[in-house]
Amino acid sequence: MFQVQKWGNSLGIRIPKSLALKVGLEEGSEIDLDVEDGHLVIKPKSAALDELLAQVTPENLHKEISTGESQGRELW
Repeated sequence: MFQVQKWGNSLGIRIPKSLALKVGLEEGSEIDLDVEDGHLVIKPKSAALDELLAQVTPENLHKEISTGESQGRELW
């Protein structure tokens, strides 16, 4: 069982390391909180396209590759 605690003007819960590992959370992880059917739902923050594109640099940009001719009903 977990207990809600007051942290400043907010409320907080501690997430045990074993649960955090199961869902890929670590210190500093950004999350989204929502309420669905009366339940508090914690999800990893979904990255927006502009945030993902901002991480592209000349050093990590993949070059165009040839995948060959179209097959079947593919259109190129």
